Amino acid sequence: MKKLIIHGGRRLKGEVTIGGAKNSTVALIPASILADTPVKFDSVPQILDVNNLQIILQSMNVTSEFAHGELSIDPTQIEEAELPSTAIKSLRASYYFMGSLLGRFHRATVTFPGGDNIGPRPIDQHVKGFVALGAEVEYDEDTVRISAPNGLHGTRIFLDMVSVGATINIILAAVRAEGQTILENAAKEPEIIDLATFLNNMGAKIRGAGTDTIRIDGVDKLEAHNTHTIIPDRIEAGTYLAMAAAQGDGVLVKNVIPEHLDAYIAKMEEAGVSLQINEDSIFVPRTDTLKPIKIKTAPFPGFATDLQQPITPMLTKASGESIIQETIYPERTRHIPELRKFGMDIESLTHGLIAIRPSSDFHGSTVAAAEIRAGASLMIAALMADGITTVKNADHILRGYDRLVWKVTNLNGDIQIIEED
Repeated sequence: MKKLIIHGGRRLKGEVTIGGAKNSTVALIPASILADTPVKFDSVPQILDVNNLQIILQSMNVTSEFAHGELSIDPTQIEEAELPSTAIKSLRASYYFMGSLLGRFHRATVTFPGGDNIGPRPIDQHVKGFVALGAEVEYDEDTVRISAPNGLHGTRIFLDMVSVGATINIILAAVRAEGQTILENAAKEPEIIDLATFLNNMGAKIRGAGTDTIRIDGVDKLEAHNTHTIIPDRIEAGTYLAMAAAQGDGVLVKNVIPEHLDAYIAKMEEAGVSLQINEDSIFVPRTDTLKPIKIKTAPFPGFATDLQQPITPMLTKASGESIIQETIYPERTRHIPELRKFGMDIESLTHGLIAIRPSSDFHGSTVAAAEIRAGASLMIAALMADGITTVKNADHILRGYDRLVWKVTNLNGDIQIIEED
């Protein structure tokens, strides 16, 4: 594992360009094995999750090359193989290989995925969709085995709860099924639209992505003819917006789709951040005082659960108590005791409620990142604090943030990565 060493207290200024969306990338790479031709992506973020997904591809004789934000994948010689459990357990999105392998081979054997520990995230809705399409599912200790000996057949599926993962996995399985699949109560995230765009450009017939009803007419083949450009990462963008409001002297955040951040932007402006919103960029002026606000996380287009942690340190600058209600993952509070080590007055109340009170004179500390977004909040706090901070388990942060050290350094931050002893 790596750790970040951050010398805090420096004002941030300049501009930062947001990379491709992590949550799109980790679905698009598994989707690539459905293609009958090589595929190419650009605006691919340089993150550890991409490296781990390449390891999984290699285990199936799928070659890939990644350099300068461009990723080429050739699945034409794909072979069924046992997927490497270490790579599978390193990121939760590895479960998208369930849907893509089921769509390609009508069977899949996948170790239960890993990823961030942010509370229960069951795969029952994924399994429900696979079974409805005609698959049989068996569990063997920490492995799930899925097979459809009679093939996959389109049907109507209603998700019991809105789930991004289940929506994506069912699309991946249904895109090469026989007949039409109608997926209701589907998630609406921009990353789902990005996936559907990629598949449709290869010949898939997916309608309604971005709404709660998605129709998928199965096709026999998928062929890539153009490079797919991944959408900007709205979570990375939101993280830098909060960082700039908390410790900036004027920061321009580039390569942003503001519409993907409507709920987040509304809350930042309600808190008193005078954002200057352009077509594909947002300027954050120096912000010295803020107003307290109340935030309730919700599925898209609501306030993203992945942004409640990065915005938390910023809210310590408010003139009164701010409240965050985490409704998606109520146990996503592991950043709070770590933030308190900086001197921040933050408290976890009843189930999923977080109180952030006015505080200042933060000091560097030694903290540990429990997961990606918790780590991002610790990094922002460290930049706000006087003195030196060590953020342990920094690999968690590097899983989700493109060229993090280079970008923060270019904003005048003093940050470096070193290997832990």
